[in-house]
Amino acid sequence: MAKKSRAHCSLNKKRQSEGRRHRHQSSKQKENRFETADIYTLHSNQAHLETIYSAPRSHRPLEAKTPAQKRYITAIKNNCLTFGIGPAGTGKSYCAAALAAEALVAGRIERIILTRPAVEAGEQLGFLPGAVDEKFSVYIDVFRELLDERLGSGAVEYNLRHGRIVAAPLAFMRGKTFGKDTFVILDEAQNTSIGQMKMFLTRIGEGCKVVVNGDICQSDIKGANGLADAIDRVHGLADVRVHRFSRDDIVRSGLVRALIDRYEVSG
Repeated sequence: MAKKSRAHCSLNKKRQSEGRRHRHQSSKQKENRFETADIYTLHSNQAHLETIYSAPRSHRPLEAKTPAQKRYITAIKNNCLTFGIGPAGTGKSYCAAALAAEALVAGRIERIILTRPAVEAGEQLGFLPGAVDEKFSVYIDVFRELLDERLGSGAVEYNLRHGRIVAAPLAFMRGKTFGKDTFVILDEAQNTSIGQMKMFLTRIGEGCKVVVNGDICQSDIKGANGLADAIDRVHGLADVRVHRFSRDDIVRSGLVRALIDRYEVSG
């Protein structure tokens, strides 16, 4: 009897050990299945890195760095249509994007529309993969960075998904009307044709805010450009302001100012 009891006890211990080993293996299999099947990537690795290294959100109201910027900001606030023309580095795009972001947060507008002509700066980029918004993103990245700084990357992503921030090529503006509570920014306007600029300006509806920025001296298209033509045509119109920046208004860096001086002298 003692031998049978010891054998029975040994058998029970062996079964318990096998049971523990089986449960451990089963647990590992479940963990492996969880790791491979039940984890969903909400953001791509690239988007994650962009979030990590994006500029921290600025909570301070926009402050002009130069008297010219102050006049430009005032012009945008007080007019339906404002043209900002002048060399690179004067803060044209930054001021316009910051004012649009402030207006969206404050509830004064419901939508920001960012657009520009899809023209390469002196080089052919070839075919770009992806949907239209992905193709166009390379042209509008500068505004994405500015809005990330003013609104936070999470808020920008949310507003893009829900159509409160829209980025589209200029060609896609045909047939649209910029209604009230809309802030529209046309950047790199020196690369528009006269026909494109006419099409864009005739989209303006009642109550919207429109800013057109560019540098007439840096056009990447052949022939007359729509920005220079429009400035001549809008002279004297009510609720329209043309603001001109000079080389002395460059805030990007002193080197940029010096380089522009050299290029314009040699040109």
